[in-house]
Amino acid sequence: MVRGKTEMKRIENATSRQVTFSKRRNGLLKKAFELSVLCDAEVGLIVFSPRGKLHEFASAASLQKTIDRYKSYTRENLSSKAIQQQNIQQVKADALSLANRLEALEKSKRKFLGENLEDCSVEELHSLEVKLEKSLHIIRGKKTQLLEQQIAKLKEKERTLLKDNKELREKQRDVQPPLVAPAVTRCLPPWPRNLPVPCNHDVDVETELYIGLPGRERSANRDSG
Repeated sequence: MVRGKTEMKRIENATSRQVTFSKRRNGLLKKAFELSVLCDAEVGLIVFSPRGKLHEFASAASLQKTIDRYKSYTRENLSSKAIQQQNIQQVKADALSLANRLEALEKSKRKFLGENLEDCSVEELHSLEVKLEKSLHIIRGKKTQLLEQQIAKLKEKERTLLKDNKELREKQRDVQPPLVAPAVTRCLPPWPRNLPVPCNHDVDVETELYIGLPGRERSANRDSG
């Protein structure tokens, strides 16, 4: 017949309880031995009977060696866990501190913008006013400095342009020929002394050049005409 599932609770009958303990203890010791041999594991087993009798198994040279190894491992783990827990607590504290500082900065920013001033006292408003005046003074000083730098750059650019313009004018003056042609001088014969000088400005003046005495050439011209 198939044995039914054993109910997991304390066996009330002392004889049955002792028999069950002996059987399962032997099976547990056997399983521990098999585990150490098959898997090359270091196994330590300690069992106390209901009457306080010790039953143990150790795959190493002695059970004490396994116990010392367990204590060392537990100590290192506990120390590592304690350090990790401490680090976690420190990170949480830092995060909370940063959150509080950020909230304080946000409140201060709103006050600088003129918001949420209902709960401020006269002293707080005066302190805020002083800070704003200092900030405004610094901003105006920086603005003036930038404007002065821009003006200096523009003046320097103006001087450079004037210098270039002057050099271009001098080069153009050296290369360009004179625009006014020289006047042609026409040689006129001397006016005879025995002839009167005409005073009327409407009289046509002959500007032709004659060789010899003036009277002879004029008579010759009349004859030919």
